[in-house]
Amino acid sequence: MKKNNVKKCYYFVDESGDPYFYDRFGNYIVDKEGCSKILILGFIKTQNPTSIRSALKKVHLTIAKEKYLNGIPSLKKSLVTFHAKDDCPEVREKVFKAINKLNFKAEFYIARKLESIFIKRHKKNPDIFYDDLISKLFKNQLHLAEENLIYLAVRGNRARQKPIEEAITKAKLLFEKKWQTKVNSQINIFPQTTIGEPCLQVVDYMAWAVQRAFIKKDMRFVNFVKSKISLIADLYDFKNYPKNFYNKKNTFNYQKISPL
Repeated sequence: MKKNNVKKCYYFVDESGDPYFYDRFGNYIVDKEGCSKILILGFIKTQNPTSIRSALKKVHLTIAKEKYLNGIPSLKKSLVTFHAKDDCPEVREKVFKAINKLNFKAEFYIARKLESIFIKRHKKNPDIFYDDLISKLFKNQLHLAEENLIYLAVRGNRARQKPIEEAITKAKLLFEKKWQTKVNSQINIFPQTTIGEPCLQVVDYMAWAVQRAFIKKDMRFVNFVKSKISLIADLYDFKNYPKNFYNKKNTFNYQKISPL
């Protein structure tokens, strides 16, 4: 167990996919149009978010001046905030190249949508499913710095903020129970938009790269930024356990995972 030798650490959290299994009529819709096979939650962590914000601002200024990009329909939105799914390939290339030079580390937890687990462990509740993943994401993090500042990409309604905060607190309690110790680190949580907090644009891009590998079997983007990724945890890939946690020693490749 590492002790907290860092004064302040910033986490920027985003997701890819959704926590839903059924439509409003109770029909199972996983892998149907508009409903993902997996839910990905991840963060980037850094001690210097200012440099990340500055780098993204420079990319915005660069693309604003490029005549070659004029007339691309998505450019107007890209000039406000980068979003990997919606940005055109030319913009996406510039953002990924900028990201690869930044100082941060990323971790991602992937939850396959297994109905049996959803029913038994999560009581068929998408919020419990989501919050359980949040707890797992932060379980081994909150003792590493004296102060943790966690910025959550705004999703859904504001009523979800308190349960998510409770899930992060639960992560601390799980760590304390495991190691029989007390975590005295301060935790501050800030719901934010990608416009209000540019660092969330970086985790959006990173999550998109991981999602492409799992869903599209496209390793191009995740390979490009692999030096930034400390962990990819494919939680419910039980066939590969314990090798379903990917890091520098057990490198990630979509060919290693069980079929979704």
